[in-house]
Amino acid sequence: MDILLWGVLPYVMVVILVGGSIWRYKYDQFGWTTRSSQLYESKLLRIGSPIFHFGLLAVIAGHVFGLIIPKSWTAAVGMSEDLYHFNALFVGSVAGLGTLGGIMILIYRRRKTGPVFMATTNNDKLMYVVLVAAIIFGLWTTLASVFFDEHGLTYRDTVSPWFRSLFIFSPNITSMAAAPLSFHIHTLVGMLLFMVWPFTRLVHAFTAPLHYLFRPYIVYRSRDKGPSVRNRAGWSDVGTHDRDTRQR
Repeated sequence: MDILLWGVLPYVMVVILVGGSIWRYKYDQFGWTTRSSQLYESKLLRIGSPIFHFGLLAVIAGHVFGLIIPKSWTAAVGMSEDLYHFNALFVGSVAGLGTLGGIMILIYRRRKTGPVFMATTNNDKLMYVVLVAAIIFGLWTTLASVFFDEHGLTYRDTVSPWFRSLFIFSPNITSMAAAPLSFHIHTLVGMLLFMVWPFTRLVHAFTAPLHYLFRPYIVYRSRDKGPSVRNRAGWSDVGTHDRDTRQR
């Protein structure tokens, strides 16, 4: 069972994630969207969406830091295990609670706003259940890693080495098998989330318009030549040169 869960299932998850995303993009490009519902309700959306997304970014950053950076690296720069666990508990709890609070606001909005709820697919309903479960179990593991270590083992001794070993196609199954139960459950729910990812609205994350941060400003100029139109300082008048030439 350990071989199937920690040696085979991660690669099955990757195949479904990548293959499902390619299939979705090829055959359902018009559905590759969050299906914006801001026109139906915007008050709760303005509150819940930023909280969820910023919290999720912090959660992702915490996972990258905790799973990829070995314990020896933090020790080499002088960070003690107590300081590391304190930061993990504080930052992880704030990020997790923010993400959970944001998604609960969005779920409440989706359930209580008729047109928004009608546009929710069965796949998206499943996604919300799995996503909330992943967040809750993530908070559980954050607390368990600090206060309820089993046999003195933390995720840095078990889950992290296993996660890094996946990238060299040599899964450290023994290490992951020794992890506490809470990490087993959180990891399995997380893999399930990535397997349903391509078939839900979450797929839009792969096409986030990050290039908007680097594109030049778009300048809009009025074609109205009426006397009431005033041009902003620093902008040249449209058609002024031609008009001045005719007057001369």
